[in-house]
Amino acid sequence: MSQNRMLVIDGNSLAHRAFHAIPLLSNSEGIITNAAYGFTTMLFKVLQERKPELVAVAFDKGKITFRHSQYSEYKMHRKATPDELRPQFPLLKDILKAMRIPIFEVDNYEADDLIGAIVTKAEEKNLNCLIVSGDRDVLQLVSPSTTVLHTKKGISQLEEYDEESVKNKFGVTPQYFTDLKGLMGDSSDNIPGVPGIGPKTAAKLLQEYPSIEELLANKEKLPSRWHNKLEEFDQQALMSKELATITREVPVEIDIEKCRWHGPDYPELLQIFSRLEFKSLVKNIIEEMGEKPVKEDDNDHADSGFSPYTPTYSVAKTEEKLDQLKQKVNNTGKMAVAINQNKQGELTSIALTPAAGENFYVPLDNKVDNEQIPQVLKDLCSDPGIKKYCHDAKRITRLLYFLGVPFENIAFDTMVAAYLLNPGYTGLEVNELALKYLNIVLPSQQEQNTAAIAESIYTMVKILEDKLKENDLFDLYYNVELPLISILARMEIDGVAVDAQKLKEMSAGLKKQIEDIAADIYSLAGEEFNINSTRQLGQILFEKLELPVIKRTKTGYSTDAKVLEELTGSHTIIEKIITHRQLAKLKSTYVDGLTHLVNRTTGKLHTTFHQTVTATGRLSSAEPNLQNIPIRLEQGRRIRKVFLPRKTDNIILAADYSQIELRILAHMSSDAVLSEAFEQQQDIHSRTASEVFGVDMDQVTRDLRSRAKAVNFGIVYGMSEFGLSRDIKVTRAEAKRYIENYFARYTGVQSYIQQTIDEARKNGYVTTILHRKRYLPDIFSPNRNVRNFGERTAVNTPIQGSAADIIKLSMVKVADELKKQNLQAKMILQVHDELIFDVPQEELTSLIKLVRECMENAISLNVPLIVDLKAGPNWYDVKKL
Repeated sequence: MSQNRMLVIDGNSLAHRAFHAIPLLSNSEGIITNAAYGFTTMLFKVLQERKPELVAVAFDKGKITFRHSQYSEYKMHRKATPDELRPQFPLLKDILKAMRIPIFEVDNYEADDLIGAIVTKAEEKNLNCLIVSGDRDVLQLVSPSTTVLHTKKGISQLEEYDEESVKNKFGVTPQYFTDLKGLMGDSSDNIPGVPGIGPKTAAKLLQEYPSIEELLANKEKLPSRWHNKLEEFDQQALMSKELATITREVPVEIDIEKCRWHGPDYPELLQIFSRLEFKSLVKNIIEEMGEKPVKEDDNDHADSGFSPYTPTYSVAKTEEKLDQLKQKVNNTGKMAVAINQNKQGELTSIALTPAAGENFYVPLDNKVDNEQIPQVLKDLCSDPGIKKYCHDAKRITRLLYFLGVPFENIAFDTMVAAYLLNPGYTGLEVNELALKYLNIVLPSQQEQNTAAIAESIYTMVKILEDKLKENDLFDLYYNVELPLISILARMEIDGVAVDAQKLKEMSAGLKKQIEDIAADIYSLAGEEFNINSTRQLGQILFEKLELPVIKRTKTGYSTDAKVLEELTGSHTIIEKIITHRQLAKLKSTYVDGLTHLVNRTTGKLHTTFHQTVTATGRLSSAEPNLQNIPIRLEQGRRIRKVFLPRKTDNIILAADYSQIELRILAHMSSDAVLSEAFEQQQDIHSRTASEVFGVDMDQVTRDLRSRAKAVNFGIVYGMSEFGLSRDIKVTRAEAKRYIENYFARYTGVQSYIQQTIDEARKNGYVTTILHRKRYLPDIFSPNRNVRNFGERTAVNTPIQGSAADIIKLSMVKVADELKKQNLQAKMILQVHDELIFDVPQEELTSLIKLVRECMENAISLNVPLIVDLKAGPNWYDVKKL
């Protein structure tokens, strides 16, 4: 961009573009932020690329302008500003103020008029101007010194207009653009124009007579068709031109020099971005700041509430300092703990904060082992009488365990607390929480950073605890999530034994099956080809075998799972390809994947349980992802054979909640029929089949029960009639009838669904039995598909989230009882609604009783909770007890 260039932004236009381009986003307070985020990223992009010296933003102020007095129907048909966008305008203005960009808005005038006035002032001072807008009206302002950056689609596709490109695109020069609109009209602004004259005709007429005034003066020379139109609508054409004309005389003082841009107020901007939870923008701002400390006399920053942070701390390396540390911790009975690891994951230092402002940094050797850890640290970490405040305490527990140091009495975890406050937010790193809750940027220098983390954790405990109370999450945190940390850490440490030889045998067997099926596919295709190549497979199926083309991609034919499913039955090769894909996935992802993850030292799988990932509160796991071990295919189920107890004479016990989500639905909806079925211990799918299909329960066939099962779970997950028809392979009309029959019999469920959606719209979130919250910005979306998804999520989350609450609560109760009864049995896995135990033979009877009592009495519902118990030599061969 050339020197002395001014950037002028159409605030309303860009805000609307951003709102419709970006799915609804919200922060942990439920504040919708998508337009603010999109607007800001677009603004940053233009500032970075164009590097203007002066910047201004113009907004509309109110709906009524002077144009309404000229034409009362002006913009009459324009839709009202969406409810989700309106409250974002104050956010935008706060951001612009922090950016130090002046805002212009005047009663009775539109943003376009202000832009015209600003550009006029700028041109008088020989400034070059760039206007950013999604409104083509501003093209009339294009001149030798002014260009327009027009947002074509969303906020990412931009098109720049100068005088030549306006002429090439619209057939008229910028100075006659209002004449073009006067003839063709503008439906978006309800400007009538001349009926029957469109953009091409208008441009053609104006090429002969460049203005409406000249055109009307020479209308006798025009063909009768256009002569008659202009004769009839001459005043309407002139009025339309006037409505489309941007006035450059606006009653507002415009001091161009005050628009000179000196960069943002970084601290203020950081504070806003942190509150709105704009994770990527926070990172960018911190990088731009370069962590330069704020001077005490910097008035611009004085009231920002932000302070780049350098902690004070003592380096505890000598016996004297370590004793001082021990004394401080023993006096307070608590300490915040932060650790630092190198790239290899080895512990390199620990920082402790036993009291506000009292920080200790303990450096360790890179190749640290138990002998190199000071005894003071070992004593403090293992002392159950000292409360530990951490960020990701599970990671610390696991790391210290493998160094031979127990980590006892986790009293607070800032990561888990922040997750509970907003389970949909991913910015749970300690530096982001420090910025959000303490308004500080943590230093990057390793020693300072570790000390600052410990102090930040200590300071955030009270803040987060208060927020948990405010959000009715205090009990869920302290009774479920916090005690669960140590349980999960223990499960990760213990791991689960696997049969490595069996995995090798499975891999070899699957390889042979895959090769045999590939040979069958080649035979059916009449040639060998790369089955895994979409292009080659598409050519075989749709060109050589001439199967019907279901869907195309940019590069050819689609051969995805949905396409193959639709082609099922059309040719024998389709079933073979589906099986080939399933077995190949099974081998590479699961059988071979598990083999690579077996720990060479322990011979076990040590999965990592994620407590702060899912929006519903469910646990997830990685390396391996145990939630995804397949169960639909028999070959997939057989993978469970490799999961063994740690000793040959031990037994695997599997405890699985029976129909827990449907039982929760019965409890939440108080539906009489559903509740009765569970109270009488009826098979719920057979009961639903009886209710929906109108047959006695003893007449329910396997097929009817299967369909009823799909209906039951389809209702829980908000499945549409289309989805149900696809799942159970019936017509949409039949699926619709099934759903209608279901709601006719289960009236309480229908009321619950509607009530839940209404509450979600009212509050912006839904809650589980134990008050876990999930914010649902999608439920306010103007996009019907997005909004429908939000409604389905609103219905399902309280059910699925409550199931998560209950299984977690069960884990806590079971772990407590195992400890009280001093049993050797171990809880080794949690998968969906199932807990897996490794139990000595002689403890099986005691454990069965313990597990059943803890799980079935974890919480009191209106219907009984039932646990199915199975035992066996491995996870696959467990038999019902």
